[in-house]
Amino acid sequence: MLTVLHLDDHLAAVDKPPGLLVHRTGLDAGETRFALQLLRDQLGRPVWPVHRLDKGTSGVLLFALDADTARRLGQAFDSGAGLRKTYQAMVRGWPAGAGTIDHPLKRMPDDMRTEREAVQEALTHYRTLARHELPLPQGGFATTRCALVELRPLTGRRHQLRRHLKHIAHPIIGDATHGKGPLNRALADLLGRQRLWLHAAQLELQHPHTGEHLSLAAAPGPEWQAWPGRIG
Repeated sequence: MLTVLHLDDHLAAVDKPPGLLVHRTGLDAGETRFALQLLRDQLGRPVWPVHRLDKGTSGVLLFALDADTARRLGQAFDSGAGLRKTYQAMVRGWPAGAGTIDHPLKRMPDDMRTEREAVQEALTHYRTLARHELPLPQGGFATTRCALVELRPLTGRRHQLRRHLKHIAHPIIGDATHGKGPLNRALADLLGRQRLWLHAAQLELQHPHTGEHLSLAAAPGPEWQAWPGRIG
């Protein structure tokens, strides 16, 4: 059963666990459990996903409960108007204390649309929350440096956070596509847990019908406490 963070007549928000797809996709045909079907069965009514989280990403996931609300929320997510998304991630290395990643992203091959631009503006603010130095030799160094960062995407491009962090040479730990396989495997062995260390911590938006400000939050799971050696 999914943890419901918010429920009213028009929308529902849940805390998606890592490893769960939002909906059925041909890219992962072997999966049989999906957040959409689980929530539909849990509430006993149809639901519409209005945004996506990667399979490996945990945290706040929003659904509409009718087609009109889905349309309104889809427009809000497309424009970014009134939306504020906050994530946390564990990344390789020690990034600067704060910064902005301004790096346009090319549409991915399965997301190309001829009527829209192939390369899109993409902006992400980040802030380093904590630094870790782990007793794991890597690349000629006696230890491995990782950092907990807060991420606030100002645009909503496909895999934006994962691609932006790779761009600044601080890929998200556990990212099989944009990260480093040997490091991911070594850290999974050390921590006793393998996952993409990316969590959708908070989503702020205006209610599409009432205009009420909603702040939807999901705490990181207990597995995040496995990270030792917090330096600050």
